[in-house]
Amino acid sequence: MRYLAFIFFASLSLIPLHSQELRCAVQVVAPSVQGTNRTMFQSLRETIYEFMNNQQWTNHVYKTSERIECTFHFTINELIGVDRFKGSLQIQARRPVFNSAYSTTTLNLKDDNIDFEYGEYENLVYNKNNIESNLTAILAYYAYIVLGYDYDTFSPEGGTPYFQEAQKIVGMMQNTRETGWKQFESRQNRYWLVDNLLDEDHQPLREFYYEYHRNGLDLMHKDAEEARSHIAASLKLLRDVYRREPSSYALQVFFDAKQKELINIFSESFSMEKAEVVNILSEINPTNADAYQEMLKDN
Repeated sequence: MRYLAFIFFASLSLIPLHSQELRCAVQVVAPSVQGTNRTMFQSLRETIYEFMNNQQWTNHVYKTSERIECTFHFTINELIGVDRFKGSLQIQARRPVFNSAYSTTTLNLKDDNIDFEYGEYENLVYNKNNIESNLTAILAYYAYIVLGYDYDTFSPEGGTPYFQEAQKIVGMMQNTRETGWKQFESRQNRYWLVDNLLDEDHQPLREFYYEYHRNGLDLMHKDAEEARSHIAASLKLLRDVYRREPSSYALQVFFDAKQKELINIFSESFSMEKAEVVNILSEINPTNADAYQEMLKDN
């Protein structure tokens, strides 16, 4: 029997678990909402925490040390009536790099289309065949997205089953009044993220995700130069995706998580390799081209 320690403020309780996959820290803040019973936000935080960490999302058995570290940070900007919340959600997920004390960010994403109803002390129940609330749908969707990204770093396209589960949720939410789920609303929402991830044209992105982590970062302890060279060669996979779909949301999400790490990796590279990497990164991530060009000044 495994046990998970739930930490809520100063209290500590032990609850038996089976094979939960996530170690999810949850934050709920409402800096612009005034005159509200603040225990409502505490209740919301605890409910989300229990839902994310108690739910069994896969058929795999996880050791406590293997659980995926992630953070869900909710910012509530508006409270309509007593039970409807609007705001944003920042999601970060991490996984350890083999034989090191370093954890790499696998996902860093902000969703500004957070709109849901929640009653104080309400329990959240996830039924794959009948999703009862937008909050449950959002949480389950991003749980599967976190899982998919993590699995992709350990095996080629290993996250496909979890991205498919996320896509099923998108399909079930097409008639909801809340935004974030539909194709026509935006090119950067829940619909398009999972659509990109499962699209054939984005297969090189997912191939790169595996190469970057398993044959790059995880081998840094053994031969940093060789691992870095492998990442550099694999960047052509990202260029393939960019040239097919320059506005790819999934590619943007990748750089939101990895841009600074890529700079750190190649700042120590030799001049020829660095120049080639800067050239590719500047093309496929033009928003951060100036930051990449700065690396050349160190030569």
